[in-house]
Amino acid sequence: MDRTPRDRSSRSRSRSTTSALAVAAAAALVLAGCSSGSGGKKAEESAEGAAAGKASTPRMTVALITHQSPGDTFWDIVRKGAEAAAAKGNIKLVYSADPGAGNQANLVQNAIDQKVDGIAVTLAKPDALKEVVSKANAAGIPVVGLNSGVSEWRRLGLLEFFGQDETVAGEALGKRLNESGARRAVCVIQEQGNIGLTQRCDGVRKTFSGDTETLYVNGTDMPSVKSTITAKLKEDDAIDYVVTLGAPYALTAVQSVSEAGSKAKIATFDLNKQLTGAIGDGTIEFAVDQQPYLQGYLAVDSLWLYENNGNYSGGGEQPVLTGPAFVDKSNVDRVAGFAAKGTR
Repeated sequence: MDRTPRDRSSRSRSRSTTSALAVAAAAALVLAGCSSGSGGKKAEESAEGAAAGKASTPRMTVALITHQSPGDTFWDIVRKGAEAAAAKGNIKLVYSADPGAGNQANLVQNAIDQKVDGIAVTLAKPDALKEVVSKANAAGIPVVGLNSGVSEWRRLGLLEFFGQDETVAGEALGKRLNESGARRAVCVIQEQGNIGLTQRCDGVRKTFSGDTETLYVNGTDMPSVKSTITAKLKEDDAIDYVVTLGAPYALTAVQSVSEAGSKAKIATFDLNKQLTGAIGDGTIEFAVDQQPYLQGYLAVDSLWLYENNGNYSGGGEQPVLTGPAFVDKSNVDRVAGFAAKGTR
């Protein structure tokens, strides 16, 4: 795949001088605490605590397109990271999301039609996005991946990838279950067909020496999630660990354990403010953090670097891993402070 930044002269965009680029590139090394959903006054108003100024490079438009389901707060953290990078890089960030693979592909096509300068996309269901990613490449629009699709991004022709190797993360959690003395775990998948979620449970199964069963729930209907987990725990009282794949589902599983009268413990992937509190009080044992803020930040910033300095992380051959990292009672107090701000 051609890794040379595209010629922008046909789109009437002036290039910054070498000196201005050097200043902007230096600024790129400093994380900003500001946020920008669409640039302009809104970005300035939300830029409290910013650690760096805005780049002097020409204005860019970047589309961030994810498979977020309605109400899934995990993506708020991804967006905050993306917005911080956008505010720093003089980037207009356009965010859109749809859990349906076909609809997500349509959103990518919309970004192509709008002639954005770069696209950051999740690959929860990569085959559904293969054709439209090819169209973006053909249009000269650089595409980077984040969060989901670490095993597929190169096959689809993306420039870079920022996220967690979900199989490795699952294997790490499985080993942690062994250390805890667990014997029977249920791994709760909230979205069928999501390759990353499947890889997590497969990873757990690979290293956990006990029995692992997969339980599918409807992640868009939390009362249904609770009742399904509760029913499973009542049906099988040998389950001693419930493994969820997202913070909201872990917190719901706490209710299920209580309603079922189960003694099962809970471990999860991913964090939010409420979850760090649950780890602190012992309601939830631990979480595997993939640092979603970092994923959003690096994905957007990488497009700025590619446009303005021809950089691409990992040389186009290796992903940039943002996890896994365990959060438990030993370190939750420090992490909780960042989670309270919505950045972990």
